[in-house]
Amino acid sequence: MTTFDDRENAYENKFAHDEELKFKAMARRNRLLGMWAAEKLGKSGEEAEAYAKEVVRSDFAEPGDNDVFVKVKGDLDAAGVPVPEEEIRGAMRRLLIEAAEQIESSR
Repeated sequence: MTTFDDRENAYENKFAHDEELKFKAMARRNRLLGMWAAEKLGKSGEEAEAYAKEVVRSDFAEPGDNDVFVKVKGDLDAAGVPVPEEEIRGAMRRLLIEAAEQIESSR
């Protein structure tokens, strides 16, 4: 192998690793968001855990964060729990940072 091949392989491996960490952070963020919303919905224990799993699964509906936001906002609205869009989006940003920190500290 040449030095170029080694560098190319190293770059590809780093990219794959970074994408895996990004996926894990997003999934963990969605779980944390589900638990956050579950609390606002008055859910606890197994019911809250089940709801958090629903939120994680909702992320596979379409690319990006909008599917998760729509799920949580729709559920809160349907339950009559008024939570402004800005608060939900703020929680999504804050919880993504928290999720990334949790993943980093577990490595």
